[in-house]
Amino acid sequence: METIRRDFLPADLKPELEKHGIDGCVAVQADQSESETEFLLALADASDFIKGVVGWTDLRATNLYDKLEVYSQFEQLKGFRHVAQGQPEGFLLRPDFVKGVGQLAAFDFTYDILIYSNQLNEAFEFAKLLPKVRFVLDHIAKPNMKESETDQWSSGIKKLSDLPNVSCKVSGMVTEADWYTWKKSDFEPYLNDVFEAFGLNRIMFGSDWPVCLVAAKYGDMMEILADYISSFSKSEQQKIMGDNAAKFYNLD
Repeated sequence: METIRRDFLPADLKPELEKHGIDGCVAVQADQSESETEFLLALADASDFIKGVVGWTDLRATNLYDKLEVYSQFEQLKGFRHVAQGQPEGFLLRPDFVKGVGQLAAFDFTYDILIYSNQLNEAFEFAKLLPKVRFVLDHIAKPNMKESETDQWSSGIKKLSDLPNVSCKVSGMVTEADWYTWKKSDFEPYLNDVFEAFGLNRIMFGSDWPVCLVAAKYGDMMEILADYISSFSKSEQQKIMGDNAAKFYNLD
């Protein structure tokens, strides 16, 4: 983990984006604080390639609607995320949490679902309760690739994909595999299931930079997906590598 135990700022990312032909990105929260949201918005304001921000706020707060009304004034703020991975069973279905996430729809804010694979069924019930909210599943729900987990994860992915308001980010996979010995073929079974489940219009590339650096460079992570979709048409590749994300997050 020493690789990422330092500050990473837009100046560190910009050369990677330019090198790999990426013209914009979305900055996603890591810290569970409103100061993190403010920090990311300040970075986006100062960096034209940060096209959107997924922030954090207490989605269980009794004054949440008022907060969202204020946040809606920030054009670059596109949605919110809570780090739900590792939370106790039933967290996503807590009435106060469901009520809070439901209020995002009034302001056209999105919600990023960050969970482990054993929470997929719960995520399905959660998203099913909120058909007006646009969801995206982060990191394909983090299957345990070291142990070649597929069956339970795969059935959960297919179930979640039945909900038309849920999309999926292909991101973070290298950190769930063996950091030092992974190879591209390790990810094919997972990519097969994700593409079969979500189709071409609800899948988007995500780098998970800088966290991915513990196991792969930005270009390595991008190449896994680029190679997989290399036989797709140019317009299909463009959807997956950018257009779907731009549409989902309402990016300029």
